[in-house]
Amino acid sequence: MKNTVRIIALALTLMLLCACALADAAQPTTDRAGNEIALPEEINKVVSLAPSTTQLLIDLGLADKIVAVDTYSAMYYEEVADLLQYDMMTPDNEALALLEPDVIFVTGMSFAHGENPFQPLIDLGACVVVLPSSYSIEDIRLDIAFIADVMDVEEAGQAIIDEMDKTIAEIKAIGETIEEKKTVMFEISALPYIYGPGDHTYLDEMIELIGAVNVLDGQEDWVFVSEESALAMNPDVIFTSTDYIEDPIGEILSREGWGDVTAVANKAVYPISSQTSNQPNQHIVEALIDMAKAVYPEYYEALDEAA
Repeated sequence: MKNTVRIIALALTLMLLCACALADAAQPTTDRAGNEIALPEEINKVVSLAPSTTQLLIDLGLADKIVAVDTYSAMYYEEVADLLQYDMMTPDNEALALLEPDVIFVTGMSFAHGENPFQPLIDLGACVVVLPSSYSIEDIRLDIAFIADVMDVEEAGQAIIDEMDKTIAEIKAIGETIEEKKTVMFEISALPYIYGPGDHTYLDEMIELIGAVNVLDGQEDWVFVSEESALAMNPDVIFTSTDYIEDPIGEILSREGWGDVTAVANKAVYPISSQTSNQPNQHIVEALIDMAKAVYPEYYEALDEAA
């Protein structure tokens, strides 16, 4: 009888140890860039140095854990407008260290100059979590799941992904029925430096999802478009997310020599929010809906805008 009790006790102990091991294994040990990270047991103080991450944390119900943000996050989201603000490109590492954050979320944008501006913080033992720039909708899904996992709110993260995918599936189903496809140029900056999304970008995927054709198909990543090339492409529709000039639509419609471009001649030039289209998180579906309704209103007029 005593042996039986010992065996049962030993089995229970092994089960508990296995359960703990599995729980520890479930905790991320690398960030989305592949860097090794050591997350604290509890995360109560978060620094978010990217608007897309800040917005996701707010949507996950974690605004109260954010202690500092980048300057753009403070500009866009009133929930964090009064928090300490830091430049995402040239962070004040000493000031950030004094906050003693549990986690610092950063993105590939902060590494645009080729160096790691957070290395001094990492050397001090800070948990800096890197999310590389998202090039695809799948990348965005993985980012959402990862951040939710780090913050121990996996179910809330999955709910956000499911809602996003529901809208994407609805639009894709309609887009696949469209046979006469219009060509689209998406400008994220205006003349004289027109940039747009080429292959392997989530905006390219979004153009295809609505049943249209990206005029920059065949070109990789984010593309500089000369004025001569843009005129030769002759898009049926032009989107602009430019937000640094007063009237981006008027600027396009009044461009000298653009009068014969189909989009300009038909006044098929539409604004798309830079917040929803340029920030890679679940809110891209709002831009997706706007794009779909602008290009094919007859197909998408009944689309549920509650996404």
